[in-house]
Amino acid sequence: MRILLLISLLLTVLAASAGEEKWQWWNELHGWKPGMPGWRNWMIISPAYLGPNALPVPEVKNGLIPSETEIDLTVSNHFLRGDITQDLSGRLLVPFAKGKVAVEMYGVAFERFAFSEEIRNKRFARDQDGKGTMSGDFYFSTLVQLIKGRQFPNTLLRMAVKTASGYQEAARYTDTPGYFFDVSFSKTWETPSGMWRPFGMIGFYSWQSYDEDVPQNDATLYALGIETRQKRWLLSSSLSGYSGYKNIGDRPVQLNFSLRRESPRHAFRLQYLHGLRDWQYKTLKISYILKFHGVN
Repeated sequence: MRILLLISLLLTVLAASAGEEKWQWWNELHGWKPGMPGWRNWMIISPAYLGPNALPVPEVKNGLIPSETEIDLTVSNHFLRGDITQDLSGRLLVPFAKGKVAVEMYGVAFERFAFSEEIRNKRFARDQDGKGTMSGDFYFSTLVQLIKGRQFPNTLLRMAVKTASGYQEAARYTDTPGYFFDVSFSKTWETPSGMWRPFGMIGFYSWQSYDEDVPQNDATLYALGIETRQKRWLLSSSLSGYSGYKNIGDRPVQLNFSLRRESPRHAFRLQYLHGLRDWQYKTLKISYILKFHGVN
């Protein structure tokens, strides 16, 4: 029994020593010493200090629930000097109750990244070579159609939660939960040349951080845009963002452009996202969308 206890103690000491050697470069780089707060406390949980999929501005809704079930498969390229990222994401939207309610699930299934030493050090990342692959966070939301097709604008309520499934050591995700809810509005005008629909969105976004004094960040969520349909083509543009109260790179603003071509059974969509503040990426997305009729 004594021999087993000695072996167990020796293995524990060796494991602890190996762990210290593994992170010695990070400790020396940031001046960390035993007794200081853990490495998570050094990380800044805001979009300016994380990967492009960590705390993105939520997709802008246009006040309407789609009439059909949709399954999306999206390939994305995110461009930022010193941080190039590609990912594969998916989305499922199922309307029911005659189109008055829908459930939506989406997230990043696979992400590949490569960032520079400058980006690594700025974000306090613990991935020494700055290269790797991982899966990301998943979101679950409920959509409720409050008003549709009346004199008052179309009105849609969205309530969403974010999981903590993303990996944090490489500063790609938060590894913390979050939630947001918003109300989107739109008004549709049909003309001989097509359809025009201005829309807006206002809401609230909250996520957990590792700040021991203020462990939660809250933000006002907003968007304003317009879309037009010409035959099978749907063109949309919007300005969106959210404004956190800590002001630590938590006030991202971006421009969104989308071109979608419809067919009875499927659709193709091309998107370009241009970061203006805090979320500085330039992102190109290509989506294939399957549509199913008569589910709701």
